[in-house]
Amino acid sequence: MDPIIFTIPGTNLSLHWYGVIMAVVIIIAGLIAEWGVRLRGEEGEQIWGLLVWGVPFGIVGARLWYVLNDILGGGQYYLDNPLKIINLPEGGLHFYGAILFGALGTFIYVKRSSLDFLLFLDAAAPALLIGQALGRPANFINQELYGQPTDLPWGIAIDASHRIGLWKNMSEFPFETTRFHPTFGYEMIWNILAAGILLWIALKYKEKIKPASIFAGWLILEGLGREIIECFRPDQPRLPGTDISYSRIVAGLMILVGIFWLLNKYEIIKLPFLEPGSEKYRLSPGGSKTQQDSSITREINNAK
Repeated sequence: MDPIIFTIPGTNLSLHWYGVIMAVVIIIAGLIAEWGVRLRGEEGEQIWGLLVWGVPFGIVGARLWYVLNDILGGGQYYLDNPLKIINLPEGGLHFYGAILFGALGTFIYVKRSSLDFLLFLDAAAPALLIGQALGRPANFINQELYGQPTDLPWGIAIDASHRIGLWKNMSEFPFETTRFHPTFGYEMIWNILAAGILLWIALKYKEKIKPASIFAGWLILEGLGREIIECFRPDQPRLPGTDISYSRIVAGLMILVGIFWLLNKYEIIKLPFLEPGSEKYRLSPGGSKTQQDSSITREINNAK
């Protein structure tokens, strides 16, 4: 499938499937996050103002992380061609950078609006996983993020122009018989399952769960999934002298932070440098009124 939908005649401007899919994914993830915000008693419309800040920050972060990852892996392309760093149509984004800088944009927005940052982190966690999953077909179209050759029946074919390393040798790895692990598909399945777990916990224990617990769960599940899937990703830069990618190191740190966050939040352990924090979300005046109205409605329905 051609990754380019069409090109404007007489120009180099093209509409790519990747961009269209990402735009749709952002909207869907926004709707899921809006539902999550309302679930926690806050005004759901706030999520769209947040995206105005979070998305641009996320795109910049995704590009910078990708470039840094390439350089740390020994790549010279961006060092020799620094202007290529801002050439986004060329491709090259990394999810971790999108999350880190997107969170920064989110933090700026919620602080300017006097909102609870942790509430929005919890609301966004399942939306991020579902958004990731829905965006992975774009990797299939671009023939990227695949794994090693496999004999498994769900292996996919990769054109010579999209192959890396020794698999470029078409006489040794012919197109007709060589298939590769669809690692983007593995991540898609994992993310849907992980989102289901977080949503189930958020709904079942809505009255008991503490702020930031769902986000801590996201750190653990996202990190665990990436640790496993990275074993099938030969394209990721490695720590010199090892078979450990930089992404696996970050994923391991995410797991540890998520675990310690939960243990501290529920005071199973006490960390001197980290307070457990509040037991309830801090709602804005509009959110507090919405939650109060919902409580009154529930009481009337129960009385009936």
